[in-house]
Amino acid sequence: MRKRIAAVLLTAALSATAFAQMGGSRPSPSASASCDLGGGKTVKIDYSSPRMKGRKIYGELVPFGEVWRTGANEATTFVPSADINVGGKAVPAGKYTIFTVPSADKWTLIVNKKTGEWGIPYKYESDELVRADMKVSALPSPVENFTIAFDKNGSGCTMRIDWEKTRASVDISAK
Repeated sequence: MRKRIAAVLLTAALSATAFAQMGGSRPSPSASASCDLGGGKTVKIDYSSPRMKGRKIYGELVPFGEVWRTGANEATTFVPSADINVGGKAVPAGKYTIFTVPSADKWTLIVNKKTGEWGIPYKYESDELVRADMKVSALPSPVENFTIAFDKNGSGCTMRIDWEKTRASVDISAK
């Protein structure tokens, strides 16, 4: 009987460990967003969504003027299924990583050809495809969960990044 109880406890412990390793209890869970640009053209983003947890985010946890992995854990992936424009700059279909450089009044979005990295430290300048300006605006109330989302607009989508009391956005359209 003791051997059976020990086996059940060992199985439960191993299952819990495997669940945690698969992201089941990650403090910054996986999330995704996608934009339908029409004509079968899409943009998909996969990222990890950290929580504010009472912390001051921009200017402290995420320093101004430094490259940020734009989320948590693994670097955020950016996958356009067709050639697109991001902030007026050409990005061919493919799989990329995005980073940002936040500041109080303007952000820069970096689309990088290097994929599969953890996210920081940033050492991929030679792999940059595009740097595009992002608009910054204040949100009316704090956003606890870091969020990347798309809003449909006339010619494409606006990608928005919301966290704390800040929104950074950039227009994306099909070529």
